[in-house]
Amino acid sequence: MAYIGKTPTIGNFQKCDAITVVNGQAAYTLQVGGTNVVPESVNHMLVSLNGILQAPTDSFTVSGSTLTFASNLATGDVIDFVMILGNVLDLGVPSDNTVTAAKLNNDIISGQTALATAPDDTDEFLVSDAGTIKRIDYSLIKGGGGLVHIKTQTISSSVTSVQFIHGTSDVVFDGTYKAYKLIITGGTVVNDTQKPFIRFTQGSGFITSGYSFSGLTRSAANSDLSFHSNSDSDIRMINDGIGNASDETFSIEVNFNNPATTDVHKLIHGTVTGIESDGNTISGFFGGGYLGNTSAITGFEIAVGSGNIDGGTFSLFGVVNS
Repeated sequence: MAYIGKTPTIGNFQKCDAITVVNGQAAYTLQVGGTNVVPESVNHMLVSLNGILQAPTDSFTVSGSTLTFASNLATGDVIDFVMILGNVLDLGVPSDNTVTAAKLNNDIISGQTALATAPDDTDEFLVSDAGTIKRIDYSLIKGGGGLVHIKTQTISSSVTSVQFIHGTSDVVFDGTYKAYKLIITGGTVVNDTQKPFIRFTQGSGFITSGYSFSGLTRSAANSDLSFHSNSDSDIRMINDGIGNASDETFSIEVNFNNPATTDVHKLIHGTVTGIESDGNTISGFFGGGYLGNTSAITGFEIAVGSGNIDGGTFSLFGVVNS
């Protein structure tokens, strides 16, 4: 609704106390009611000298509460008045419910500097608590841990093994994570009847003894689970052979306790599924570990005995400490 009469003007308009000219003096203190005042800028002032309005900056300047004319004043000069306009662009405090979503620029968030790392525990967010805006620390909403992607290797041509070694391509086996998870999807092998296995590295070489494992595998539709174990040279993940037909694939999920610890037992367990060209399915689970010395493990490899891995996606994740 339009105003009736003059529209109210917002701003802190003040008339300064009378100033007595001192012969040969250019600088004078601005006061209102005997108290020094500080204008927003030289452009927020009206200054009349000898009945003439003075040009800001050209005829006078202001610094703090000091008004300085461009040249010294002389006896007989009269400072008629000094008006301080305040911040004439200040709209004051908006009335309740007058700032709506339509009044906010759409870059109010995207226009700010992005946080490039995970928030600190004391970083704060705004939330609506039953309609009331409140702030909350990140520590209260970050959860108790989760999976962090470390590295993915996609195999599209024949390789003897797929390796994840500490210090290579951002792979870490140290105190950063309390456990690890490897997910293999679309795995294929070159030669027939191959049985994928996993083994650890320690120092510069792969460990080929000291393992213990067991598992149960269902190797055909409606078949019984069969127990399997093997020599101590590796940990067998599938006891039934996967062939080299294009439609024979396997998927495996492997879970590790932190292999970088100095525990004697480096433990893993996992599940496996697969399908053969004759339609038979392979499913089961396995578990085991390395029963060697207390030295930390520096990596692991997935291989398939005498054949090669021909394809698949191998993704390693770290489990964040809660």
